[in-house]
This record gives sequence, C-alpha cells and structure tokens, in this order.
Amino acid sequence: MQLRHSGTRDGGTDESAGRRATEIGCEARPLAAALTAATCALLGPGAPSVVAAQELAPLDVDTALLYYGEADGRVQDLSFNATLRKELKEESFLSLKLAVDTLTGASPNGAVPSTRVQTFTRPSGKDRYSVAPGEHPLDDTFHDSRTALDASWQQPLGRLALLDVGLGFSTEYDYEHAGVNARIARDFNKRNTTLSAGIAYGRDNVDPVGGSPIGLAPMLEVGNASNKLGGRSKDVTDFLLGVTQVIDRHTLVQLNYSLSRSDGYLSDPYKVLSVVDPTTAEPVAGPAGSGLNLYLYEKRPDAREKQSVYALVKRDVGGDVLDVSFRYMTDDWGIDSETVELRYRFNLRADKYLQPHVRFYSQSAADFYHTLLFAGRPVPDFASADYRLGEFDAVTMGIKLGMKTRRGEMSTRLELYRQSGTPEPGTAVGVLAGLDLNPDLRAVIAQFTYRFGR
Repeated sequence: MQLRHSGTRDGGTDESAGRRATEIGCEARPLAAALTAATCALLGPGAPSVVAAQELAPLDVDTALLYYGEADGRVQDLSFNATLRKELKEESFLSLKLAVDTLTGASPNGAVPSTRVQTFTRPSGKDRYSVAPGEHPLDDTFHDSRTALDASWQQPLGRLALLDVGLGFSTEYDYEHAGVNARIARDFNKRNTTLSAGIAYGRDNVDPVGGSPIGLAPMLEVGNASNKLGGRSKDVTDFLLGVTQVIDRHTLVQLNYSLSRSDGYLSDPYKVLSVVDPTTAEPVAGPAGSGLNLYLYEKRPDAREKQSVYALVKRDVGGDVLDVSFRYMTDDWGIDSETVELRYRFNLRADKYLQPHVRFYSQSAADFYHTLLFAGRPVPDFASADYRLGEFDAVTMGIKLGMKTRRGEMSTRLELYRQSGTPEPGTAVGVLAGLDLNPDLRAVIAQFTYRFGR
C-alpha cells in the first residue's frame, strides 16, 4: 500500500509508465491495489494452506523490470521494483519495497506548433532552445530519476479481521514525497463477504528547477527570474470503501468507492500556454526586450476533489479466468472519465498461462483546459494546455505470458498504447488550421517479473 504521486522535473512533468496512470493502466492506487490483490488470490491456483503453529512462511521476493517508451523520441522510462515479504510471527507480515525510475527524452511544454521558428527559455532560466516551424514544441532536456522506499505491516485482528499499515518516502531531483496509509478488512457471511476501508495521506514538496513560476506570468528572457518563486507543497488524502463478494465457487465480484482530496500547489511548473493573434493565429510578441513570443505559465486551482467507483467481476471459465472491470471517475475540475478493462487468462498447462489484455479509456477536458489563448481577450483565472487535462481517448492492447519455475513464477508482458486527443473547439484558426494541435501519442510497454520464495 504505497501512496504515489505525479512528480515534476526539469523539462516537463510527464507521468512515466508508473505515473501516466490514468491513461495506460499502471495507476498506483495503493488501497484499491490491496483489495484487488486479495481478489486475485481467491481465484488463483488455490489459497495457501494454514501455516502450522510456530512454522513461519518463507521470505517472498517479487521483482519487476519495466520499460515505457513513447514514439518520436519522447519520454522513456526504465524502472525496477523489488518487494520483500516475510512472516515475522504467526500471520503477521512485514513488506519492504524499493522502486527506482530513470526517465529521459523530450516532453511537450504545452505550446502549440507554429509556421515560424519558436524560441523558449529553459526552466532553469539559464539557456534557450528553439523549435522548427510546424513541429510540436518539446523540451529535450527532460530527465529525472526517482528512488522510493515503502514499508507495511499486516496484522490479524482476531479471527476475521486484518489490519494493514504502511509508510513510504520517495525523492527526485526536484520533488520529495512522504506518506502513511492504513487499511482494515473484515470477513462476514462464512468468509464469503469482505468489507474493507482505508485511508492514505501524503505530503509532497516540489522545488522546480529555476523556481516555481507565478501562475499566468509571461516567460522571460534568460537570467530574469522575477516571475519565479521558491519551493511549494501539496497534501493528498485518499479514502476507500470496498466490498468483495463470492457469488459461487466460480464467480467473485468487487465494488470500491474512493475519494481523493488534494490541496496546495497543483500546477505543473514546466508547462506554458501560447498566446496568438485571434485572426491569423500567429504568435504575438512577448515582454519588451525578451526576444520571445508571448507564453504564459499555466495556473491550476489549488484544490481538487476526485471521486471514483470501481467494479470488478472475476470468473472461472472451465479452468481459465475472465477478468472484467469498469471504473468511473469525476472531479471538481470538470473531468469525467470511464475505463473498461478486460483480461482473459488461458491456462495452457499446469505451469503456463497466456493472458491477453485490452483497456479502453476516455475522458472529458478540465474546465480550465485551453489549447491556446487569444491575444486581446480576458485572461482566465485558471488555464492549462497540458494534454493530460484535455479531452482524449486511449486504448491499450497487449499480452502476458507467465510460467512457474522451480522456485517461483516469472512473466513477460508486452503492450501497445495509443492516445488520441481533441483540441479545444475554435482554436484551429489562421495558420494553425493546417497544423496538428494534438498529435497522437504512441507508446510501448514491456515488463518482466520474477517472483520466488526462499
């Protein structure tokens, strides 16, 4: 149960394979993940046998190496995760997790393409970079590394209840996160019904390269940091309520409700918006003497509340396992999203399985999402051109091959991801009418896992 965040880093804030969660299905929702893991265990090869008195379970080691790569030289993420789980006393387990991410590549800065060369001041404020006519503006200095450590303790409360508490810490070049979480679950109805409730709290501190920009302030020339402030912070609190029900010996269903509240600095300090002429769509001049076009740093509200409902049906079909889930999310930023996910596990033999996977995702745009801003019109209170806050559809398709080994299990997963966005209505005017304001995003996801006990 780890509370993870969306970090910020030089050159952009692209949420890597782990953090581009909502779109590609790798979301680290700690409380829901714990419930899902319990659900999977019920329809797995069989529940573990009762451990004899004084005989403790062996150390369980779970490792994963994941690669996420976007096309056209964009974000590349290589991450390694290792989890150790050991029963220290009867039915009480300690889990320790290490995660290391390395990200490189180019990240969209939020500006729209142009028929002219565009020049930008880098986030550090010490240099510039230029983008050729017709190209989507990307900052190619995007790079970062993240190290995260998490620990959790699982303790039975009597014969039918279970308590799980944890804490975590992660650090990046410009970001630090610390969090705590707790979950309690209780069985009813001859252990055919499980009710669960959890809470997680995280504190994130961000110290952007070059400072955190004043919202909707213009980009300035190299060496001028009068539009920047110091470090900022945010608090995130998550709540979850869930129920898991065994319908019959072949079918299990799960229903979760979650509520998330974020307060503090929620803007991306590396994203900007283009300001163009409302008729020609040509860039307008920036601050006098800067030599730049007019680009405004984004500004998001300082609070966000998200609610979601998640439903899962898992069924044994002649020895194979069908897994269908649906998730609906809504927030007070105006974003509504739906996710439909389907997996079917073909058990080829007692020691091998093949699992195709398809995931469909769709979301509406945030109320303050703007592809660009027009000169001469009132500047809104909040504005962002981050495509992750815009309207888009996405599909993920892939397959996983798993097999048992002498000491455990290993698997290989390969998936393709494609995202298609929709520009804000009325923005493809003038010279922009012939340019792609929201190019499709394509990515490859590959993962290798190995689990063993000793």
